[in-house]
Amino acid sequence: MTLITCQLAAHGQAILDIFNDAILHSTALYDYKARTMDDMHQWFAGKAAGHYPVIGAVDEAGTLMGFASYGPFRPRPANKYAVEHAIYVHPAHRGKGLGKVLLQALIEQAIAQDYHLLVGCIDTDNQGSIALHEKLGFVHAGTINHAAFKFGRWLDLAFYQLLLPTPANPVEG
Repeated sequence: MTLITCQLAAHGQAILDIFNDAILHSTALYDYKARTMDDMHQWFAGKAAGHYPVIGAVDEAGTLMGFASYGPFRPRPANKYAVEHAIYVHPAHRGKGLGKVLLQALIEQAIAQDYHLLVGCIDTDNQGSIALHEKLGFVHAGTINHAAFKFGRWLDLAFYQLLLPTPANPVEG
């Protein structure tokens, strides 16, 4: 496995496929409808505009096995040191430790970019993701009950946070 920076042309379709599997078969994403390639163009443009990483894990053949990224936690200036992250692994590659490797890479990138807080918003049914976050030092910061309705039932959303030692000199404005 190798970590790479994902690009729309090379990895857009694979990321779209992973997103859509999560949308259609899990509560990892609170969307109802599959995304389109137009959505991917907008997603990558937003990542580029915000200087947010899209880190991928590829196998020896260059096939994308999973990816991770982050973006703004809230769109307010005072929240500029907080980011919300997401990790998605292709169904054929789950349970192999890719999530841990991707999350560790995100943590390193967030520190390099001087962020102070990483937030993971995790459906409470996703015990594997919760365990991963706790293993890497994230702490439970609260749960919003009935935050979403999907697959004919109410879903609860847990927030996990990791405080980072950066930035050295935070500023307002």
